[in-house]
Amino acid sequence: MSTPRRANRGPAAAADNRAALLAAARTTFAEHGLDAPLSLVARTAGVGQGSLYRHFPNREAIIVAVFEENIGQLEDLVANHESTLDELLDQIYTQLTGAVGLFEFLQPADSSDPRLSAVITRMHALLATELADDTHRGSIRADVTAGDIFLAVGMLGALLNKTPEAERARVAQRSWALLLRALRH
Repeated sequence: MSTPRRANRGPAAAADNRAALLAAARTTFAEHGLDAPLSLVARTAGVGQGSLYRHFPNREAIIVAVFEENIGQLEDLVANHESTLDELLDQIYTQLTGAVGLFEFLQPADSSDPRLSAVITRMHALLATELADDTHRGSIRADVTAGDIFLAVGMLGALLNKTPEAERARVAQRSWALLLRALRH
């Protein structure tokens, strides 16, 4: 069943269309992987492909935009001076399990896109900020680095990308519990 197209409101609809495209991309990539047709993203958002390409000229642009939105949510959390690393990790886990396919794109070693590199840098900075403050670090061991956490999240993302959807929630919960156990005192 396809999503009905919304009435064309011209330039006034730009912000709504962009938000709908980001939500649709997150859902589509989570369900079908990063190779899902962009036409499916547009249909899911209820907009035409022209609207998609006006906002996002290519696949990488929409993937980076989804990551930027995710990082913005994490930055908002960390901006609350009472937040803890445990809360940040919980939010990262929620984002990861909600958009498994996207995390295969987040590989720092082969990032030639400067926008993606900026997202990775922002993620490292968030983790480093929480790790640097003992009151925010919580139960995470003193020798754990932002790079360690980034690696653990990447490993979980890679595992979940290869896990059948029917088993994904169970595998995600079990794997996350094991990773947290390894990171904690």
